[in-house]
Amino acid sequence: MAKRTKRAEKGIEGLKKEIEEHFNKIEEDLLEGNIDRGRYHIKEIDKSLLKALELKIKILGISDDNSVSLFRQRLEELIKRCGEIKGS
Repeated sequence: MAKRTKRAEKGIEGLKKEIEEHFNKIEEDLLEGNIDRGRYHIKEIDKSLLKALELKIKILGISDDNSVSLFRQRLEELIKRCGEIKGS
């Protein structure tokens, strides 16, 4: 069981890294004015990566990991920025 736990922990770290990469891509897209592509990355984070991260954290029984809520807050801020840019 320890091997599976370590694999899941590595999976969590990998997902966090991938989410950060998508956040960077969103920032670049917003700076370049590619709002539609930025929205794609937002959906990718929201619908796929965060759900997978939540599932792995739940499986491991980690209760004090607040990274999901921090990622969600950042995502909400970027969604607001997308709306502000499009409304301009």
